[in-house]
Amino acid sequence: MLALGEAGGLSHFTVDLARLDAAADYVIAVMRENYPDLDIPFHARWRHFEAGGIDRWAEICAARQFASAAEAGRAAFDLAIVSVLLDAGAGPDWSYEEAATGKTFSRSEGLGVASLAMFISGLFSNNAADPLRADAAALAGVSLEEIASGFQVDGANPMVGLEGRAGLLNRLGQVVSANADVFAMEDDPRPGGLFDDLAAKAVDGVLPATAILEAVLQTLGPIWPGRTVLEGVDLGDCWPYPGLVTDDVTTGLVPFHKLSQWLSYSLIEPLEWCGITVTDVDGLTGLPEYRNGGLFLDLDVIALKDPADAERSHTVDSALVVEWRALTVALLDRIAEVIRRKLGETSESLPLARVLEGGTWSAGRKIARAKRPGGGPPIMVESDGTVF
Repeated sequence: MLALGEAGGLSHFTVDLARLDAAADYVIAVMRENYPDLDIPFHARWRHFEAGGIDRWAEICAARQFASAAEAGRAAFDLAIVSVLLDAGAGPDWSYEEAATGKTFSRSEGLGVASLAMFISGLFSNNAADPLRADAAALAGVSLEEIASGFQVDGANPMVGLEGRAGLLNRLGQVVSANADVFAMEDDPRPGGLFDDLAAKAVDGVLPATAILEAVLQTLGPIWPGRTVLEGVDLGDCWPYPGLVTDDVTTGLVPFHKLSQWLSYSLIEPLEWCGITVTDVDGLTGLPEYRNGGLFLDLDVIALKDPADAERSHTVDSALVVEWRALTVALLDRIAEVIRRKLGETSESLPLARVLEGGTWSAGRKIARAKRPGGGPPIMVESDGTVF
């Protein structure tokens, strides 16, 4: 898709790679602002649980005192999986007030803090004596009203895609229950059972990040709403684009799997906390969502051929959105290379997961706030709560 863009062959965007150097300088400035020593953690859901400078999960673990590393790993997986599946864009008018601190959070931080509060409350547990878990049966039965209440949604505090989120959790419970060989190796069926499955796949305590993504795609793929189907397999976050032609059955298709990859990034730290070394983190791609994509549009690395497209909303399967997301993934690799060169780093010392966190996501948010009241994205996408 980037090659098409460079050749002027896209329907909706032009590409100017000469602007990439200045964009990298902008991102580096944000990285130094956020992390002056450049000791940058991975881009993962755990950063949102630290909103407001509070390490909530560390406090929970200190109070809970899990009996074993594996027990802590399952709980962390339960939380990360459920929270990521609730993490599609909330819209510009939603916020969450945290009871414990009185602080108000919106967007990704608000979604993270709210989902953590729901988890702590035992909403997803089938065991009243152990609220810090997510059981398949509880997930399958959680209602739209319970999710809405947990997110403090009402007429004055609307959230987009609420039904899609609740449906994802219901299907998660059904899929976990139906695959006990993966999710119930050491406990009742729960998403956290994937921890045991991945721990068993580690060789001498080492597991490549690509194995995490493979497991997520294979085991959790059926939870995604029916979209494009190929040879009987629902492809999830994968979209038709006739302009891309290959010589196999995937011709005309562009895979993104944004939430699956976001989840894979978010499962790395729990594995490492439990003594498993995760390698090949750059085997995952950058995330094609509106903060990263907005960065390139707001810094003129890419531009809309028709500026009026910025004034109307677009569906996730539209050619415009597919082009935008694909360019985002390709350009994240390119800008990471420039950033590493400027900082004297390598892909090992500064993997893409740290560039995203340091980084492109924060820079995308910063430039959006500078360019638009409220800091919304430069292109409006109609979300059903299961993609962005």
